[in-house]
Amino acid sequence: MKLFDRLQNATSEEDVKDIYIKALGLKEYQKNLIDIQTKEIWFEAKQNSKLSSYEMFTQLMHYVQDALNKGDYIPPFLVVMDTRKAAIMKSVDVLPFLAKKTIKWGKSASGYTQDALDAISAHIGTHFVSFKIETHEDEFISTVKNAIKNGDIIRTPITPDNLKQVFDKWVSMIGREIKGVAEENYALLFFADIMHDGTISTHQNLPAELLHKNGAPVFNLGNINYELGNKEGYRQFWAIYNKPPKAEYRNYLLERRDTLIALDERSFKGAYYTPLVVVDKAYDKLEESLGVNWQRNYVVWDMCCGVGNLEVKHSNPRNIYMSTLDQADIDVMKATKTCVAAQRFQYDYLNDDINEFGEIDYNISNKVPFGLRQAIAEGKKILVLINPPYAEAANSLGNEAKTDVAATKVGRLMNKTAYGYAARELFIQFVARITKEIPNATLAMFSTLKYVNSPNFEKFRQVWNAEYLGGFIVHSKVFEGLKGNFPIGFLIWKTSQIGLAKKSIIDISVEVLDKNAVAIGEKHFYNFPNIHLLTNWIGRQKPNNIEAIPLINAVTPTTQIKGVRRTTWADNAIGHMLSDSNDLQNALHTGLFSSVHSIGHKGGFFVTTENLWQSAVIFCVRRLIKPTWLNDRDQFLQPTKPLSTEFKNDCLVWMLFNGSNLTASADDLDWNGRKWSIVNHFIPYTESEVNSPDRFESDFMVEFMRDLQFSSEASSVLDQGKKLWQAYFDYVDVRSVRDKLKLNRPDVGWYQIRKALQSRNASGDFPTVSFADFEVVYKLLSEKLRPLVYEYGFLKS
Repeated sequence: MKLFDRLQNATSEEDVKDIYIKALGLKEYQKNLIDIQTKEIWFEAKQNSKLSSYEMFTQLMHYVQDALNKGDYIPPFLVVMDTRKAAIMKSVDVLPFLAKKTIKWGKSASGYTQDALDAISAHIGTHFVSFKIETHEDEFISTVKNAIKNGDIIRTPITPDNLKQVFDKWVSMIGREIKGVAEENYALLFFADIMHDGTISTHQNLPAELLHKNGAPVFNLGNINYELGNKEGYRQFWAIYNKPPKAEYRNYLLERRDTLIALDERSFKGAYYTPLVVVDKAYDKLEESLGVNWQRNYVVWDMCCGVGNLEVKHSNPRNIYMSTLDQADIDVMKATKTCVAAQRFQYDYLNDDINEFGEIDYNISNKVPFGLRQAIAEGKKILVLINPPYAEAANSLGNEAKTDVAATKVGRLMNKTAYGYAARELFIQFVARITKEIPNATLAMFSTLKYVNSPNFEKFRQVWNAEYLGGFIVHSKVFEGLKGNFPIGFLIWKTSQIGLAKKSIIDISVEVLDKNAVAIGEKHFYNFPNIHLLTNWIGRQKPNNIEAIPLINAVTPTTQIKGVRRTTWADNAIGHMLSDSNDLQNALHTGLFSSVHSIGHKGGFFVTTENLWQSAVIFCVRRLIKPTWLNDRDQFLQPTKPLSTEFKNDCLVWMLFNGSNLTASADDLDWNGRKWSIVNHFIPYTESEVNSPDRFESDFMVEFMRDLQFSSEASSVLDQGKKLWQAYFDYVDVRSVRDKLKLNRPDVGWYQIRKALQSRNASGDFPTVSFADFEVVYKLLSEKLRPLVYEYGFLKS
């Protein structure tokens, strides 16, 4: 638990003292009139936060004055603290003032006079360093420990490791006090502030500038001066941190401006910093694919250059053209002297120079340099080297979703072509304009692998003509700000749109790099026509007009009334399968229900007698293989050879006892002003086999399995599962559990059985039921089935 949280639970001043003693690691201390005394520090502590730091210091000074008068020992540091704030100062900064003995003290420390408070406050205001414990816990603790160890108050340096944290605190304490400035400009003002030593700036021509007016800080941006509404936060902030950063960090910190952009803005603009270790690997791959002289032979255009990380390794910058959406990025590159010989310009590649007919006309903006126009017109060797944005419009799962992505001019034009779903992706919009503008360019691009093998990009692959030259994939965690665990590819393509035969993307091999950009192997990505995908292996039965209750879990109806995608059932259906998307990253969205699932993913389908064996296979194939960052874009395929009867039957048993088998029976489910019932058709035992007190409404699964032959592994699972079913019927659960799991019918499902037994075990009121034997045999069945997923061709490694 954090220090701040522990302090909020303190019920007395003694609690506060003890909490701080533990947090600061104080060893030799005393508790007297002075709340905490060590050789190095005297502490004043309060149980609440009603008093200001000035008032607490005034009380502490009463004891310091008394010691001074008596000639007693005074420590080098003084600290005040309560449940929300703390402050530290050097005793030497106040002793000369106290030695004058001009303060009119009260009778006790807590009975200080107003004159004493005024006098102390006027003197110490510039000497103490204050901390908000909720946001500056680490800084406070390290400052006190450093004071004890080193005998001085050492300000915290600004480094690449704490840049984001420092910026967030700067915004809270300083940025929000700057009157009239837009929040998106905070990062520019922040760098103007930290890159200033109080007299001069460390860099010339930064986008913003720190000035001083009448001794107070003033920020200048776009020839407009912005003043602070309150200067106390500025004083407090710079009492904690040391500026400017060390010389060796300064340019690097400026290049990290992208990390300080709000995440939603960064996702849209694509400002994902490309780590230099990954850039090194990219240049190695470019040399391998294009030859040792590629930097001399190719004109390079990076139209998503940000602050130039992809180009800093280039040895021939006069061949480079660098454009970016934000002028501030250009200003940062100029200030840090990044790629000085390159031509750097602001350019909105998805909107600039596109006329109403969809044609590219550089005269509209006149931003594109003449040399670049000429190189394009003359068909010179051009390498497009980019790390474009990965945002997607109208993503149903809400990941990186941007409703305005497709609103770019390029996006609107693509919607009128055969690109289809791919037009939602910003990086594909870049590819579409590049294809039109520089039809024979070589494209070296960082991006997700969607365009290589995703079913939604089949139309794109049909119209895009490019030959794969080489590349690698690296863990997404290398790129700060990207959520999830998935591969980012750096793939090199020779595009060929004019006069050449269409080249199909069938199988590409890439080098695999780990989080540290170290090569760890090789991986293949396959592009199969959608007709070969697992989602098209089973026919979908259309629902009829039979009403069904939409569920979000085994026995939990949705709370929505309007906008629910599916509320009807299909003839002869015995269950509904949630089966979202066709790749491994979405395999976790697989489940079997006794009614329709409220999300109603497009890949979902009704389970019937006719498709039950296929349903079980699909369920197992999707759940058996654990998604990793490396395989999560792999597509599920239809089997490439006939499936054995044993495999089919094993899959059925594995599905019945999997945690995502959410079939159940229940009465009195509330939804849309009605009471509903659901029936479980997936019980593999008769009533007598499990000692049920009453009749099951459906014996479908018992009859279906009656003549099936099961392997020894599947039979062991059935035997151990039966023992758990029997254990469930040995006792009646308490009312709260019955209500929660809807245990109001005998024909309960595997989900209800497991949860009920787990609740009994946790309560301690029932004999413990062990799952250990079941888990052993289920694991053996899993291990048997897992390699068959690849052997039968459902996945390709």
